[in-house]
This record gives sequence, C-alpha cells and structure tokens, in this order.
Amino acid sequence: MSIQTVGIIGAGTMGNGIAQLCAVSGINVIMVDISDAAVAKGLATVSGSLERLIKKEKITPADRDAALARIKGSTSYDDLKSAQLVIEAATENFALKVKILKQIDALVAPEVIIASNTSSISITQLAAITSRADRFIGMHFFNPVPLMALVEIIRGLQTSDATHDAVQAMAKALGKTPITVKNAPGFVVNRILVPMINEAFFVLGEGLATPEDIDAGMKLGCNQPIGPLALADMIGLDVCLAVMDVYLSEFGDSKYRPAPLLKEMVAAGRLGRKTGQGVYAY
Repeated sequence: MSIQTVGIIGAGTMGNGIAQLCAVSGINVIMVDISDAAVAKGLATVSGSLERLIKKEKITPADRDAALARIKGSTSYDDLKSAQLVIEAATENFALKVKILKQIDALVAPEVIIASNTSSISITQLAAITSRADRFIGMHFFNPVPLMALVEIIRGLQTSDATHDAVQAMAKALGKTPITVKNAPGFVVNRILVPMINEAFFVLGEGLATPEDIDAGMKLGCNQPIGPLALADMIGLDVCLAVMDVYLSEFGDSKYRPAPLLKEMVAAGRLGRKTGQGVYAY
C-alpha cells in the first residue's frame, strides 16, 4: 500500500509531532482537532519546531515552507477521506478513543488503515469496536516525536500481516526504527519505563533523596540521558498516572499501584512541563 496522505486526530504534543515528521518526510497531512484554536496551536508548534531546525542547520527555509504546505489543519473529520492511514493521537482515555474511532471507522473507506498512538490501551480491544479489525494497529511514537528514533508497532490479535507490513514500511520511510510487539498492557517500553518512574515517586515520597539527587543517581549510575522524575515531567504526570491505573486494572497486581505522591501531584494540577510545574518548576 502506498501511503501518500496521513490523517491525524489531535493537534497536541503527539499529534503535531507526528504531523511534522510526516510533512518533513514528504507526506501530506490532515491534522484534525476539536477547535480552530487547538489546530492553530498545533500548527504554530510545528512552525516553531521547524524554525529551530533551521537555526541548527538541519533543514533549509525552503524545506520548512514545503513541510508547512503539506499540513492542512481542520476541525472536520470529513477532510480525512483522502487519507490512506489515519492515526488517532488523542488523550490516553479509553472512552474518548472509542468515540473517535467509531466516527473515523464510519467515515473513511474500508481499505484505510487506522492506527492508535496509545501508550497503554489494548489494541485488540480498540480494533474490536471497528469494522476493520484486520486493518487496525498500534503505532506508538515517543515524545518528542521528531527526535525519538523508536516506533512501537503493536499487533492486535486481529491485525493482518498486510497491515503490519504497510505500517512498518511507513515507519521506516519516516526515518524511524520500528519494533514489533504483541498486544499487552503497556506493550514493551512503557511496561518497563512507567513502573520505574512510579517507583521514583515512591522514593521521593518517602523522602529518601531530593528530586535532583534521584535523577542524578539514575543518570550517572544507570547511564540514562534523563532522570525518571524529569522524564515524568516531560511525559506528563497525568499520563504516567493513567498508565499505572491501566496496569493495575489489567494485571490485578499490587506492584502496579500508583505512588501516593504521583496521585497527589496530579490532583493538584502539577502535571509537569505542560502546566509549568511538576516535580520541577518550568
């Protein structure tokens, strides 16, 4: 399958990052969100990101202009009809994703592949609510999308080989390194990563060390490029909590219980970089 146009649901951090990646790679993009303001913010983020790449001499002004010309912002799902692949990149909320996917499934042609950028929700379960379970797949990008090399490709129980192969080829065409994983809560990377972040909040909540020392310990002792608490602020504490809640619910194992401090900070609205305050102030 030749994928020349990609539809993206959501103009937030992940959606606009995927849009930028596709557009820079020569693929046309329709980026849809619920309001003109959300779409405009997403387009402005892409523009700012491309400007930084120009300053770093990674792209030229002509490259920027060409990429921006390939992105169409919209508030209408009808504009997605020209896409060969639609990537849902909405908030990590099962009910919201189901609502969106049902709308998309009813709208786009039967041969169109639908992918979810979920970081923890069952691809098999999401596929089952569509009429094209064999053409449904997980395509989990990592933040920041333009910089992170990995894409997790998650096969639901129903995903066909043709769908997997098309999406794998697409990921490689975008300059990413895909890994294929089976469907399970958190898949591979977040199954390992988010419980580690959660444990860092237990350590912090118990007063064993300062945030700076916890992060320095993991960077210097485990060769991680960023500490788990700083990474949580980048991901969003609400996202980390949502993922842990999924693990606890799906596995029924108390080792996945969210740290009380993580829950408290989310309740306070201290979600990390996006709110200006998380473990650290921004």
